[in-house]
Amino acid sequence: MNDRIRLFAAVLLCGATAGLAAAGSEPPHEAHAAHAAHTAPAPGPTRAPAQRWASDAALREGMSRVRTALAELHHYELGHLPPAAAQERAAEVEAAIRFLFANCTLAPDADAALHRILLPLLTAAQRLNRDPAQRDAVAAMREAVAPYPLQFDDPGWAAPAAAAAQ
Repeated sequence: MNDRIRLFAAVLLCGATAGLAAAGSEPPHEAHAAHAAHTAPAPGPTRAPAQRWASDAALREGMSRVRTALAELHHYELGHLPPAAAQERAAEVEAAIRFLFANCTLAPDADAALHRILLPLLTAAQRLNRDPAQRDAVAAMREAVAPYPLQFDDPGWAAPAAAAAQ
């Protein structure tokens, strides 16, 4: 089974687990079961919490991978990378998201906020990976991660005041 199918199956499993939990049944304890209630992001703008959520080592590592790939994709937008390289960077974003889903140990509110970032990021990365001519997917990825430094305390990302000014 390829990675995309596995990731899609994991998201579907989480949705099914959420349905069991809503029905009053005890869901099985899977590595990603804690994410079940957060598989679909809430519509509308994402607000920063009164105090940013703490980041653990896994979150910082995964988001660092995303930041690095996005920095390299900027070169693609400028025409300095070939389409195959853009697809590789998009695949790196997808791999970072899989890593985050597998290693996430955030509290429920922080987890929900992270999922509102990761799901549109994943969608845009997959779109670029399928068709590198869709350069606007890079901007969509940047837009998806824009709330991250406002919501999470991660020293590897810009401070909230600097991020808000961008």
